[in-house]
Amino acid sequence: MTVFHRNEKKQPLPPGLQGGVVAIGNFDGVHRGHRSVLARALSLSRDRNVPALVLTFEPHPRTVFRPDSPVCRLTPAPLKARLLEAMGFRCVIEYPFDREFSQRSAEEFVQTVLVDWLQASAVVTGFDFHFGKGREGGPAFLMSAGERLGFSVSLVDAFRDENAEVISSSRIRALLAEGDVVAAAGLLGYRYTVEAEVIGGEKLGRTLGYPTANMALPPETELKPGIYAVRFRAADGIVRDGVASYGRRPTVTEDGAPLLETYVFDFSGDLYGQTCSVSFFGRLRDELKFDGLDPLVEQIRRDGEEARALLSGVAPLGELDAKIAF
Repeated sequence: MTVFHRNEKKQPLPPGLQGGVVAIGNFDGVHRGHRSVLARALSLSRDRNVPALVLTFEPHPRTVFRPDSPVCRLTPAPLKARLLEAMGFRCVIEYPFDREFSQRSAEEFVQTVLVDWLQASAVVTGFDFHFGKGREGGPAFLMSAGERLGFSVSLVDAFRDENAEVISSSRIRALLAEGDVVAAAGLLGYRYTVEAEVIGGEKLGRTLGYPTANMALPPETELKPGIYAVRFRAADGIVRDGVASYGRRPTVTEDGAPLLETYVFDFSGDLYGQTCSVSFFGRLRDELKFDGLDPLVEQIRRDGEEARALLSGVAPLGELDAKIAF
């Protein structure tokens, strides 16, 4: 998988990737709705025997326009790239998005990025995709530009779930804010997963007999605090069951910053400094403040038993889930 972080002026696209089918969008979450667009691009690339590429934007445009209210990312860029690779894409282009880029006209974007740099033979995007200064470029503009400049355009309608509701990233974020990781997984098509470096903590868990791998998630994370049954993937790729607490640890601190603490079952190795991932399978309970450490330890034991029972019967939701959480 090739991942480009630079724009076309600084880093030419290798000839083997030019002339491909380009899926355009932010694709935060790579959820089932996104995959209707992505699957169309993959199908076209196979029919034409050309590479399939994804053109996305970093950072998320909302973070640029509203820096005081950054968007909660369902999938950080590295995880999103791995999901797209697992689907079969040859390249992910993380195009730099800043205020200067947002002022480019729609015509300039099409000519300089899609035609001159990517030499796209086909473009696939959602039916409501808009681009260029003032969002002047829409579906009609893109289709007209394709006819003039020699690339086909496929617009994909919004994908709806079994209840005829549109699947969207904002809807998934709302479910995570409620702690409903099961419903979120149903819309994602895989278990909600976070990724971060394991950092040092106060080592209280080790003292209590339950050592944890601690991760500081982005402050804009909208996951509801609580205790979750999880699967933990270390840097070596091995996946182990565990139980995780996300929150401020009210029993041991008054004003702690939110932290994800995962007790990995049957593991005693050193994880410090490794970038690991945690996939969420079910929420067990709220975060509670206990009257002392003894009742906390007893509750951790019960949480572990409940998490083991929940995880013992899980099966992949699909191919992506099997690659991410199993």
